Amino acid sequence: MAGVSLVSAAARRLEGKVAHITGGASGIGEATARLFSKHGAHVVIADIQDDLGHSVCNDLDSSSSASYVHCDVTDEKHIEDAVNTAVSKYGKLDIMMNNAGISEEIKTSILDNQKCDFERVISVNLVGAFLGTKHAARFMIPARRGSIINTTSVCGRIGGVAPHGYTSSKHALVGLMRNTAVELGQFGIRVNCLSPYVVATRLTLKHMNVDEENVGEIYSNLKGAHLVPNDVAQAALFLGGDESKYVSGHDLVIDGGFTVVNNGFCMFGKSE
Repeated sequence: MAGVSLVSAAARRLEGKVAHITGGASGIGEATARLFSKHGAHVVIADIQDDLGHSVCNDLDSSSSASYVHCDVTDEKHIEDAVNTAVSKYGKLDIMMNNAGISEEIKTSILDNQKCDFERVISVNLVGAFLGTKHAARFMIPARRGSIINTTSVCGRIGGVAPHGYTSSKHALVGLMRNTAVELGQFGIRVNCLSPYVVATRLTLKHMNVDEENVGEIYSNLKGAHLVPNDVAQAALFLGGDESKYVSGHDLVIDGGFTVVNNGFCMFGKSE
């Protein structure tokens, strides 16, 4: 099949694990689903993009290793049913990746921001992750193991990079991760965040009005590298696997040093 792993069985880091990924039909979620499958995981993709979700599963699925379920993460019944589907089909749940997320239209003045738009972003990005964590915990607590991964953003650490709703949701999501890491750690469940800088996906480029030719201009610190979905997927692979067995309550930033640099003032010279 198209998604068959060329990695040897001994090197498969998620062999036999079951992963549930919201927003898994495109972008970071799709890249993660493909990488997890390559490393031996059974993957359940939960999304509202039905055609894309089925297409990814068809690429991956030659032995019932991938499934798609329609899921609006703002609807608790959808999340509950999606997680139940994963456990019913594969017998357990090892990894929950709360990856579904949206942003609002960029409006530089708060006076132009609408309450309904703000609430819609909070509902998907924060409430969706809360519901995903809650329903994953239903199965992980009795099993006394599991890894919950939330896709956040550098916008969860700094301001001025994205609109108010998106930035607020990502700050809050880091707080949710820390609280649940404390609560669920007593059951052997790890909870962490992935916080990437701008990932050059089709939707991101459109949202930022940047094309593939000049996308490199947004990567201001670490030269010679552009962040792509598979880079974030590789970090998710680490957090989902046994190599990170004592990593919990951590916000893994994937930003090339962006959040530690003041580009308006830097004592180090810039190379041409």
